[in-house]
Amino acid sequence: MSNQSNNGEPLIRVSHLKQYFPINTGFFKTKPLKAVDDISFDIMEGETLGLVGESGCGKTTAGRTILHLYKPTGGEVIYRGKSIKTKKDIEDFRRKATMVFQDPYSSLDPRMTVADIIGEPLDVQNLYKTKEERRERILELMDHVGLNSEHAARYAHEFSGGQRQRVGIARSLAVNPDFIVCDEPVSALDVSIQAQVINMFDELQDELGLTYLFIAHDLLVVRHISDRIAVMYLGHMVELANANEIYERPLHPYTRALISAVPVPDPIVARANQRIAMTGEIPSPLNAPPGCPFHTRCPYAKESCKEGMPELREIEKGRFVACHRIEDIG
Repeated sequence: MSNQSNNGEPLIRVSHLKQYFPINTGFFKTKPLKAVDDISFDIMEGETLGLVGESGCGKTTAGRTILHLYKPTGGEVIYRGKSIKTKKDIEDFRRKATMVFQDPYSSLDPRMTVADIIGEPLDVQNLYKTKEERRERILELMDHVGLNSEHAARYAHEFSGGQRQRVGIARSLAVNPDFIVCDEPVSALDVSIQAQVINMFDELQDELGLTYLFIAHDLLVVRHISDRIAVMYLGHMVELANANEIYERPLHPYTRALISAVPVPDPIVARANQRIAMTGEIPSPLNAPPGCPFHTRCPYAKESCKEGMPELREIEKGRFVACHRIEDIG
């Protein structure tokens, strides 16, 4: 399946990716927890693809599996037309693909100075010839993310959350990546700081030609930074489209419910908006319902929705939806 936004070759192609974790259910029995279950999408060079969904839907697992921090259970990740399979492929990919983690408090080593945290990827990949070259590169990276040179000798605990996340971003830039997985990079920060960090991601993308997979549950943040948005539910992709289209005309019942819950700053518009309340709890991915995973909470569900998993199909140019009843409710 190809869902490209232009005629070029995608930088990253995710094809039928699966990530199952064996869960012990007692008496030497295990059952697969299907955290990511057969997702496919492309990310074009220079694009930001937003990945959204409720907590536990598999967003972070998808990002980590794409980077091969977890070995995929099935499917493949293709980078610049080449499938990543061998240990050598993964090593080469890691020089061009990095990650910014969610929590700037736990993702930085408290015993290392900022200079050593940022310089660690340079050490691992042998990206300098002299100590002076290493130091210059670290200071250049700090400058990119708005940190001063005098911060280099400090430790992570001496910084605010926003500054720590900047350290994490500088570290992710150290290997001159093409592609960065941003795993909820602003969710642990104050709202006032979130905007600064998001704007910095935008500026770095323009300056360095970066491509992002931006994982978040805050739909306003995702809309601001993304070119296209993919919506996940219980390990599956349910909708994929241009960011503005998803907001202005959500098609999948789950996307509609998510968008209806986004707060609107104008009280008159907010009162006019009809919030779609989802009934029931999110099912466990360990005991996912048969057929469409959303049918237990969907106001449009019929008996036929329990029978088979809907395919993510292109119903308009560049717009993909996985719903058995999309023609009835669209």
